[in-house]
Amino acid sequence: MINRECGVYQTTYQSDMALYPVPLARYASIGSLVVLALIPALLDSHSMALVNLITLAAIGAIGLNILVGYTGQVSLGQGAFMMVGSYAAAIATARYGVPFWLGLPLGGAVAAVVGAFFGIPSLRIKGLYLAIATLAAQFIIEWGINHSTWISGGAQSTIYIPTPTFLGWEINTEFRRYYMILPVAVIAYVAALNLVRTRVGRAFIAVRDRDVAAEIIGVSVFKYKLLAFAVSSFYAGVAGALWTYYLKIANYEHFTLVTSVQYLAMIIIGGLGSVLGSVFGAVFITLLPIVLVYVVEGLASLFGFQYAAIADFLANLRLIIFGALIILFLAIEPEGLYRLWGNVRRYFRLWPYSY
Repeated sequence: MINRECGVYQTTYQSDMALYPVPLARYASIGSLVVLALIPALLDSHSMALVNLITLAAIGAIGLNILVGYTGQVSLGQGAFMMVGSYAAAIATARYGVPFWLGLPLGGAVAAVVGAFFGIPSLRIKGLYLAIATLAAQFIIEWGINHSTWISGGAQSTIYIPTPTFLGWEINTEFRRYYMILPVAVIAYVAALNLVRTRVGRAFIAVRDRDVAAEIIGVSVFKYKLLAFAVSSFYAGVAGALWTYYLKIANYEHFTLVTSVQYLAMIIIGGLGSVLGSVFGAVFITLLPIVLVYVVEGLASLFGFQYAAIADFLANLRLIIFGALIILFLAIEPEGLYRLWGNVRRYFRLWPYSY
């Protein structure tokens, strides 16, 4: 069977440890890549903008899940680390002419250094105390960028960058921006899947499950906690840099505390300790407010209300429904969307001979 381990005989260690040992999983991965590459041919510009926002969010969510889901270190500073990557890439491109494909890893590297620095308190504190420490990082970084003219660019802490180009090809439409973002997202996804299978990934999980026991068996808790912060911040920095190249502007208002909370919601709803769950969470959190806008507007017109007359009320109602749906979802399925996806997969692995 191509969809079950039963009957698929692995004859080498490499094939047994492959990312997708079952044939159907490999075919599905290749098919997914083909579908992702063909999406611009199927959607209009507005839909492509939504896809781009989801893809951008997925990169940052994967990074945060490595820190929170796999290593057990709570962080409320993801927005701040994205801000660092955003400004680092903007400064490199606007002032020194660095192309975007070099600005992306540069933004990630600078964010990784800053993230590792703010991860130092993780050796002594954990849980809610660590969350407060990373919350302080959010405010410190935001204040530092706002009050440093060299970093922020002066007026309104805004740096404008030119349209990114690749081999003379201007990336100036939603379709072209998609092909700028997609390769980065695919690399980030595959790298995270492989990272959690390595010695480093197993050390992350050991620290998450029981840090004292991990240290007793030889895992350097401090080293791997800092490494988790650095890797997570690198992802955040790359996402922030991509956001800057996408909008052609770097501004701190794009990476506030609300952004950090949204990314935390993505990985909790998607599923902690799951790379694919991070993608599910990014889709859910990005699309839910947009869907609610259409629903609330439809209900207003159904009951004969003019949208402009009750716009403020509907805006607040949308936020209330947004929060209520998240609470309801977490109450029904606390293990996230990835658990629901797992239930579907288990059903079809046994189909048509279920229990």
